[in-house]
Amino acid sequence: MTTARQRVLNYLKKQRSASAEQIGRGLNMSAATVRHHLSIMLGDGRIATVGVKRTDKRGRPVKLYRLSEKSLGENFAVLSDAVLSELLTGLSPAKQSEAINTIARKLALQLGGEDNLNIDVPIAKRLAIIIEKLNEWHYQARWEASAQGPHILFAHCPYSAIIDKYPELCQMDEFLLAELMDIATHQLAKIGTQPAKSPYCVFCFAKF
Repeated sequence: MTTARQRVLNYLKKQRSASAEQIGRGLNMSAATVRHHLSIMLGDGRIATVGVKRTDKRGRPVKLYRLSEKSLGENFAVLSDAVLSELLTGLSPAKQSEAINTIARKLALQLGGEDNLNIDVPIAKRLAIIIEKLNEWHYQARWEASAQGPHILFAHCPYSAIIDKYPELCQMDEFLLAELMDIATHQLAKIGTQPAKSPYCVFCFAKF
């Protein structure tokens, strides 16, 4: 039996991109129901936003959705495995850390841009910007307050296909957040690790 979400995915596969209203009309579903399914599939990375469509009517532009690379199929895990193997093999632990830090710095610039790295931006605003950008990269991230300062939580690891072989990628995420926040960052927990089997990767900051 085809589920409602699979029907939405099949529709987007045929149409390439569509709004919630278009999908609803095509599948005889309410726009609200479609938006509910789209929200869930945006969170787990099966679909992505492709842009907005302007209308002649007043109101907000209409969002358009498409299948994500994850749903379409890709070979990034295979390529990343080969590249990391070539990059890290034969390096000392210090050199490996340096290489991973360099990658994180470049990712930070792509993810946030120079404006978002400005230390004059208030912490709460900077966190909101960073969380939004991280979720475009399928981290399923959020932040929460604690007595020790804010924690950033990842509910999904975009590198799960190769993380067991390259645990250095956790270090890369640590460096990435440190670059984005301009504050030393420490990882408190990893998804699924013993003894607590955390449902999140959790990061904290050195000071606030």
